[in-house]
Amino acid sequence: QVASLNPPHLTAMCSWEGAADFYRDGSHHGGILCTFMKNWYDMQVSSVQHGLGSKGYKSRFNGEWVSGPLELTSEELQANREDLGASVLAHPMNDEYWQSRMPDWSKVTVPFLSTANWGGQGLHPRGNFEAFTQAAGEEKWLESHGIEHWTEYYTDYGREIQKLFFDYYLKGEDNGWKDRPRVQLQVRHVDKFVERYEEDWPIPRTEWKKLYLQPQDQSLGDTPSAETTTVTYGGLSDGVTFVSPPLDEETEITGPLASKLWISSASEDADMFLVFRVLTPDMKEVVFQGALDPHTPVAQGWLRASHRKLDTEKTLPYRPYHTHDEKQPLTPGEIVELDVEIWPTSIVVPKGHRIALSVRGRDYVYPGGADQGLSNMKNKFTGVGPFLHDDAQDRPPEIFGSDVTLHFGQDRAPYVLVPIIPK
Repeated sequence: QVASLNPPHLTAMCSWEGAADFYRDGSHHGGILCTFMKNWYDMQVSSVQHGLGSKGYKSRFNGEWVSGPLELTSEELQANREDLGASVLAHPMNDEYWQSRMPDWSKVTVPFLSTANWGGQGLHPRGNFEAFTQAAGEEKWLESHGIEHWTEYYTDYGREIQKLFFDYYLKGEDNGWKDRPRVQLQVRHVDKFVERYEEDWPIPRTEWKKLYLQPQDQSLGDTPSAETTTVTYGGLSDGVTFVSPPLDEETEITGPLASKLWISSASEDADMFLVFRVLTPDMKEVVFQGALDPHTPVAQGWLRASHRKLDTEKTLPYRPYHTHDEKQPLTPGEIVELDVEIWPTSIVVPKGHRIALSVRGRDYVYPGGADQGLSNMKNKFTGVGPFLHDDAQDRPPEIFGSDVTLHFGQDRAPYVLVPIIPK
């Protein structure tokens, strides 16, 4: 946001696993409230508020109070901070509260390095890709990696990239930075990462492939189903999963994904949780160490049906862009068309493995069981880290617990759009 103001002394910037849109990236995924912001604020911000004094933490390095020596009363502390959880609840649409906290990309011209994490689903990767594609400036670079949120930043790999970038722009060193390709990817395999450079994002040679949902056997296929039928699941359930046949050859999927669905609900709304997955030949799920959760699926997307309105100027075939400025309630039983954004990912799927799309009514849960999580996070990790959508005020069960029906046939051919990278 500061960069869009073009301060004269801002020469270059690096956003390492950042966010570009508080609403879409963090507070409301597809219009569904994410409780991470409230829990993060309670656990990691309020706990170190200035004025806690001796009621706060003491530094292990210098023995001083982390929040400073000043000690305020509980009433004074409360008056000095925003109740972020209440603010998120009070602003369910992309209104001025959120827009005033977003950058104007048309004015961002400063050179920058944007680095994403494939496994940061729920907060960090989307904004880094959006920043790279939307910023007006020409001198911009994108990097994407995996594993934990902090690992690559503090170790040699990340430090070297940042040093090259800043040495070029801040010290004027002729280190070849300006001549390097604009995109550096750690392409994800099931058991490793392989570094590769590209000229742009999405990768220009991408072959966009539609995989159609098949209702008769809950599979994914190359052609639409000829059958006119429906599939119904509970609105707060694990939904239904569509699984491809074993792949005939190793296949790289790197880029943003999208899905088109036709649904109806027994109530006035429905929340869609889409999970793009990879399965081994013996049908065990391939998951990864994500930015936080050790059992992170390949990719996820979300959409509240009443937020289905698209921004026609910003929407791309592979990246729907919803306005979130108008609630459009459903009429029970009436069919509506949904375009669901699935966040960018990378996975080289081995021959014989399968890919799958789960259409769910609640957050993904890793079938292998919950992890203990982290001490500074409120919830145990179940596959989505702290990025849960479980606020009962935002998702009252009398509305979102109603049955949801997927519709097929009569010019309705639900699909997931997949970015295939040719060898």
